[in-house]
Amino acid sequence: MSTAFSVTSNAWAKEARGAVTNLPLPRYVSMKAAEGNVRRGPSLTHRIDWVFKRRGMPLEITAEYGHWRRVRDQDGAGGWVHYALLSGARTVLVQEDMLTLHAQPDDKAPVTAALEYGVVARLGDCSQTWCEVSAGGFSGWAPKGKLWGVMPEEIRD
Repeated sequence: MSTAFSVTSNAWAKEARGAVTNLPLPRYVSMKAAEGNVRRGPSLTHRIDWVFKRRGMPLEITAEYGHWRRVRDQDGAGGWVHYALLSGARTVLVQEDMLTLHAQPDDKAPVTAALEYGVVARLGDCSQTWCEVSAGGFSGWAPKGKLWGVMPEEIRD
């Protein structure tokens, strides 16, 4: 694993990079498949510890080895997953019950919806403290700190 010193559009000054993809580590992805085996090591010969069963679930990639990615979920549970089971489409998990979405990134803006704890939402733009999300036909802005699947310093536009 190498370390790169650069300033990117995400304003990450110092980034670890994956040995295979040269993409930042850690980084977030989502489950492309409805079901995916999580293995103890990066090959088909390693034991399956459990199975992720939620399409779209955000996962954090922490390491790369060939066609395998070491991932973890919001609870810190993880292991090695084949890269074909993962998608670059970004999603987040709602971390507060009845999280209100706002029309603008402002607490005083009109509320557009409320999402239950654990809802998987598509991730849109993010400012320093707010992210635009959508789920179940509803969309709006939520405080970044109430979402899992986005880096605290990450800016998306």
